[in-house]
Amino acid sequence: MKLTIKHQEQYSRGELLLRTLFGFIYIALPHAFILFFLGIWSSILTFIAFWAILFTGRYPESFFEYQVKLYRWQLRLGARIFNLADGYPSFGLNAEDDETEFDIEYPENLSRGILLAKVLLGIFYVILPHSIVLFFRMIATYVIVFIAFWAVLFTGKYPANWHSFVTGLFRWQYRVNLYMGLMTDKYPPFTGKELEDEQ
Repeated sequence: MKLTIKHQEQYSRGELLLRTLFGFIYIALPHAFILFFLGIWSSILTFIAFWAILFTGRYPESFFEYQVKLYRWQLRLGARIFNLADGYPSFGLNAEDDETEFDIEYPENLSRGILLAKVLLGIFYVILPHSIVLFFRMIATYVIVFIAFWAVLFTGKYPANWHSFVTGLFRWQYRVNLYMGLMTDKYPPFTGKELEDEQ
């Protein structure tokens, strides 16, 4: 998996204030409304994919492509909500974005054994341990986002290490979601850093 959010040299103070004051109305609401229905379809495809993997060992490629496009849209939106990128997040599954990048290699084969382990035991060996750590990481992230707001407001710059930390939250969450979403057999590591095989 490759997930990056471009760190800009300079950030717009005007856009920062606009997103903070009115972002819920003109960014979050319209995108969330559409993404809600696309998310329902995504769940249906995941359910069908479960049976496809169980009987064939393969995730239907067209389903996989849909899920990747949906993740890209969610990343475009999240990057703006967390002030990691300027510009308005474009609508559409096929939309492009210069500020964010997400991709995952299509797996030719997936393990039926791991599939059943995810469904039957995933809450114990994936969701619970990762959720506990991510809960505290989320708290730290919100603190950093709050402080970074003032840094951008007064300097126009988002400290690179803070930007990397917040991006790492997305990366970590996506790895967990991809694993539990049946799109990969690779167990998500307990880190938000970009791994060597993801560069």
